[in-house]
Order: sequence, then structure tokens, then C-alpha cells
Amino acid sequence: MKKERKLKDLNEFQSWAKESAFVYPSSEIYGGFAAVYDYGPYGSILLKNIRDAWWKSMVQERDDVVGLDSGIFMHPTTWLASGHVGGFADVLVEDKKTNIRYRADHLIEKFFAEKGETVDMDKKTPEELQQIIEENDIKSPDGNELAAPRSFNLLVKSNLGSTDASFDEKNVTYLRGETCQGIYLNFKNIISTTRKKLPMGIAQIGKAFRNEIVARQFIFRTREFEQMEMQYFHHPDDTEKKYEEWKKDRMKWHTDVLGIPEDSLRFKEHAKLIFYATAAFDIQYKFNSMGDAFDELEGIHARSNYDLTQHAKHSGEKMEYFDQSRNEKYIPHIMETSVGLNRIFMMLLDDAWTEEQIENAKGETDTRIVLKIKKSLAPIKAAILPLMRKPDFQSKALDLKKSLQSEFMVEYDETASIGKRYRRQDEIGTPYCITVDHQTLEDNSVTVRDRDSMKQIRINSDEVMDYIKENL
Repeated sequence: MKKERKLKDLNEFQSWAKESAFVYPSSEIYGGFAAVYDYGPYGSILLKNIRDAWWKSMVQERDDVVGLDSGIFMHPTTWLASGHVGGFADVLVEDKKTNIRYRADHLIEKFFAEKGETVDMDKKTPEELQQIIEENDIKSPDGNELAAPRSFNLLVKSNLGSTDASFDEKNVTYLRGETCQGIYLNFKNIISTTRKKLPMGIAQIGKAFRNEIVARQFIFRTREFEQMEMQYFHHPDDTEKKYEEWKKDRMKWHTDVLGIPEDSLRFKEHAKLIFYATAAFDIQYKFNSMGDAFDELEGIHARSNYDLTQHAKHSGEKMEYFDQSRNEKYIPHIMETSVGLNRIFMMLLDDAWTEEQIENAKGETDTRIVLKIKKSLAPIKAAILPLMRKPDFQSKALDLKKSLQSEFMVEYDETASIGKRYRRQDEIGTPYCITVDHQTLEDNSVTVRDRDSMKQIRINSDEVMDYIKENL
């Protein structure tokens, strides 16, 4: 029986992700840029595969959801109407001696966790956080006194259109803090131009930006990230039914489409609801690299009709919908599913990364790192490996690569021993390694090795395409 080990911490995760061409620190040649990361050759493919899987299940396979790609910049009043300008904030505290800033709720959570206790930090005001800090004599990580907590707005400001080098408040706009506002602004356009009837959803994938106080947890919490969101517009009487349907649907996507074990996922209900919400659950995953701690991947929220009502108020445009089947006019209620693409990426790698102790061909104990990601999501689907660096082998191998790469991402590797090449592909999650050897030159057959079982079969090279399609 194989002995297995999962990722032990975020330092190991980050080091491996860089060395394996999945994630690089941004601007590393200049010393890095906090809370921003670049996705390498394999990471960028994996991101695309996740996007495609989400879009397929959310838009392509459904008749009641359409897609949208709205702008990162929107009219500044958008963020006044949504409440982000006045209320989109975290509470920070500052070390009086070092002037280093921290999230107040994170410091408090850590303080109680070290005592083996938990504390509810949901929707605490600066005054409430100050009271907790004072009553428990909580200090900074350097042991220094903390300044009074204060709100810190998370929107990233821009000065779009200004010709002055200084920051002109008259021209201030914002990089979007969430993607859903673009959906609300286009609700009327989509209803009128697609002739869709409610209930219906609008889905979008796109970048969002938040001026996070503290960078932490690798790619889990970053200042630039990508959201995959769907806003489902419906009659208020249908909220409870639709909410339960979407909860089941979203959990099923994580287990069936992404291949995450059920016991690594859970629902967690919000302890407190924002004033306009009627229900809010998170889907959480238990991260090996974060000490087997559960943390949020996706939010499923019943948002009432607050967003459309606010935009109607600030724009002067009516957001009512006439429901012919009910002979009724109303402002639709919204059921939201919002999942972080970067967090899904992190979950997939965290779940798939496995260090195995196995027996090699000589009967000796050997170690391999294998990324047991669902085969349909793997960045590279097949690696073509000529046994020898000779023209006959190389020609056959390159011809096979060319025949496959119209359908799949395929890699060619002719350096080092065949065993080392297998290990390279195992570590990036490649499902199949195809070896061109002496017998290939005689009868056109090749060896196909499976990543997970390491078993090998022999098939004709003309059958490789169909074999991979059938087994992804």
C-alpha cells in the first residue's frame, strides 16, 4: 500500500507552485509586489480549464442563464448606489511602535485561537473591536500597543480621464470591487435584447480589485483576483425554493465537476446577515496547506431586491419587470452565487498534491510527487516521450504530438531518463505519458502510462486520440 503525504503548509505550497511553473510572485525581479501573483505556463492553463468548466455548467448547459462581460470601470455613482463608497471597509489597527497595519479581526481571531477558543468576528464595528482588544489586552505580533481601530475602504481608486498629474477627486473612479454590479447595471439591457423571461440568471467571469490591508495566505487573499458570479433574478415568492436548488447545484459542481471529496467540503451559514439579505451560506473547503482549516470558496446569497432598488433610485431608471405569467409588475429579487477563481485554483492544487512512497522497478522505495487533479482539468493532457534522442524516434514522437495538439494541450520531452520524465509529468498532473520506442518503429504501437495507477498499456498510435478522449 502506498504511503501518502499532503502539503504541510503554505510555505511548501508556494515554493512548489513556483518551481512547477504554476504561480510566480509578481514583479519578483524588483523584490515582489505584495498580495499579487502571476500564473505561469501550467497555472494559466489550469485557470482557463476552471473558467471553461464553470461556464459550461453555468451557461452552456442551462437554458435559464446567459453570459455577460462588463467593464472593469463603471460610472462612479455605481459604487455610491451599491454602498461600497460608504461601507465597503475592513477595520485596521496599527502597531504604535512599528506603524505596521493589521486587520483587527484577524489579530483577535489569532489571539483566541492560540488559547484554543473561537470568537465571532462577523460584522463587528470598530468600537466593538476596540472593546475586545482592551478587555483582553491584545498586542501586535511584535508585542506592542495597538492604536484605535479604524475603517479602511477597500475600493481601489483611479483618476480616469484626468490630465493633471495630481489626484483629482472630481474625476475619481474605482476599479470594481466586485463583478456583480456590472450585471445589475445591464439587467434591463439583457431583458430587452434577449427577450428572456424570469426566472433567469446572468453569469460573468472577471477581475475585481480590493485594497487589502494585509497580504496573507498565498493566493487565497489577494488584491487582484477573479470572480465567477451568477445573479439569478426571480419573483420574491420563489426565493426559498430557488435558494435550496442553487445550494445543491453549487455543491454538486465542486464534487462532480471538480472532483473534490465530499468530506473536504461543507456549508457554513453566516452568523449575521447584512440588512438586505435573507439567507447566506458559504461553501468551505478544508485546506491541507492551512492546517486542515475550513475556509470560504463560494458564497450563496439571497440579496432581496436591494441592488436593483438602489440603482433605480440613483439612476432614475425603472428596474421593474412585468411578469406576463403572473400578470404582475415587480422589482426582481436576486439569488447570487459568487466563487473566487483563484481560490478554486488553490483548492484544486491543495487537494491534488500528493507525495507518495512507492516501489520502483528494482524493488526499492522511491518517492514521487504526483498531482492527482481530475484528468479533464489537468493543464497538460498528454506528454510525448521518445525513448531515445535519435531522428527516427523524434520524428515519430513529433508527428504524434502534432496529431494530438489540435484537441489537447500536449507536451514533448526528450531530455533525461524516461523515469525522470515520468516524474516531471506526474508533478504537473499530466494524465498520460506516451512513449515512442523501438517497437513503435516496427508496428506503430506506443506505450501509454496512466498517471495514477502507473500501469502501462500498448496501443496503436492511431488510437491514442480516442483513448485519451474516452478516459478524461
